[in-house]
Amino acid sequence: QVQLAESGGGSVQAGGSLRLSCAASGEEARRVCMAWFRQAPEQEREGIAYIDSVGITGYASSVKGRFTISKDNTKNTLHLTMNSLKPEDTAMYYCAAYCVDRQIPWLTPARYKYWGQGTQVTVST
Repeated sequence: QVQLAESGGGSVQAGGSLRLSCAASGEEARRVCMAWFRQAPEQEREGIAYIDSVGITGYASSVKGRFTISKDNTKNTLHLTMNSLKPEDTAMYYCAAYCVDRQIPWLTPARYKYWGQGTQVTVST
């Protein structure tokens, strides 16, 4: 079991920055693949960044160059640093952990077993 708890969301003006955190706990929390997803109202959940058990990362084209995923393995905490935020980044942001099927692409929700409750990010013009 892995429990995930996101924090750090909020409201920011376009061009601003936020840093999201996801605290992972549980027996399987260490050295698991993790990712960030987001979901805007009436839209599908979108994978935006992942990090594997040895620190290799990947990003969706919509956030590449603006967002950075990282993990503090000593604290089992995942981070997402978001810069140059745009109104279209407004969404509920979720962290996910534990790859159940490595044949499924990294930024696909079905790849992950555990999910947090989400934290809201709102970017205004």
